[in-house]
Amino acid sequence: MDFDRLLKAFSQRWGVAAVPRFNSWRELVGGGAGVGEMEQLKRANDFFNRQVSFGEDITIWNQADFWATPMETLGRGSGDCEDFVIAKYFSLQLMGMAPAKLRLTYVKAKIGGLNSTVSQAHMVLAYYAQPDAEPLVLDNLLGDIRPASRRPDLSPVFSFNSDGIWVAGGGQAKSSVDRLSRWKDLVARMQTEGFEL
Repeated sequence: MDFDRLLKAFSQRWGVAAVPRFNSWRELVGGGAGVGEMEQLKRANDFFNRQVSFGEDITIWNQADFWATPMETLGRGSGDCEDFVIAKYFSLQLMGMAPAKLRLTYVKAKIGGLNSTVSQAHMVLAYYAQPDAEPLVLDNLLGDIRPASRRPDLSPVFSFNSDGIWVAGGGQAKSSVDRLSRWKDLVARMQTEGFEL
């Protein structure tokens, strides 16, 4: 990854005030390359949960649903749940984690406690130590990383990564990620920014 090229494009778009966030992110990625996967997960989760404030797409981007690149999220310093997940997903890969161990997961999240019947759409990042392992959940709503069994407030709908799309409970990818137009747009914008994907 050419971080100097990324920084040049980043600072041109977001200005010098945002550069410290970029530099902190660069340190995160560089420092995470030599540590174990559990430490990588913790560092990425903590970094974005602390550096980025939650906001709605309509407020941040003046769009109903926008998937921001990691650079856009860092540039604005805010994002919605998808933006947190996307930033963590690609940052973990830059630390050396295999993309196959990570899935961006759409869930229905119960609001107002476990007995509530009210839920809303939400996205989390799931980490699979092995393909058939219980996933660990990285979430912008909680500081700690928990096994999926300790997140009864979340009901998976589907998950995906750069390898494909899975339906809830499925062990095999059911279709190509190319079906997700927002994903294709996101990847194209990341390549324009200087990401080597």
